[in-house]
Amino acid sequence: MLVTTALVFVFFVAPNDASDLGFAQRIFYFHVSIAFTAYACFAGGAWNALRHLWKRDPRADLESYVCIHQGLIFGTLVLLTGSIWAKIAWGKWWIWSEDELVLFLVLYLFYCAYFMLRFSVDDGPQRANLSAVYALFGVVLIPVSFAAIRLAKAYFHPEVFTLHGPNFGGSILVTYCIVQAAMLVLGYTLYRLELGAKLLDVRLRRLREVLA
Repeated sequence: MLVTTALVFVFFVAPNDASDLGFAQRIFYFHVSIAFTAYACFAGGAWNALRHLWKRDPRADLESYVCIHQGLIFGTLVLLTGSIWAKIAWGKWWIWSEDELVLFLVLYLFYCAYFMLRFSVDDGPQRANLSAVYALFGVVLIPVSFAAIRLAKAYFHPEVFTLHGPNFGGSILVTYCIVQAAMLVLGYTLYRLELGAKLLDVRLRRLREVLA
């Protein structure tokens, strides 16, 4: 329901951009909301990794894995929507000199490597511990990536909120808030679905071992 409502607001309620972007500016609502959702997923992965190292809870390791997996899904969408926006606004799909673009790509590739590490080690405590430590190191890149966006000067990158409040109001702010809520709820829903499937798989594997 939230996603449907968000689509209605983006395409039928929010006004066109007053600058040259016009209708194309509507991708802003998705790009920024998806980016914050990706950050939230990676942060959730780090939090669950800390829980695992603290309490040695196997479920916390699995929850960390699922959070990071969902973060990569949303991270892929961030790169896709960002490239589309860059082409429309700047005339280029990618600009290597822009720190905000490169640092998010570094963050994305760092978490891609998380899966290479995880599946290069046999299932067990060692895999869980190594994955947890790696996930905790990755969380440092989140504020660095976010700070790069705020400090970007050569090209325009939207600042949704400042110390003085939101940079826009009216239907634009309402639309953004609805889309952001929709993306967060969508991310959480996908997380719960994947986690439920993983937990069911673990139970079935244990049942096979008992019956074998």
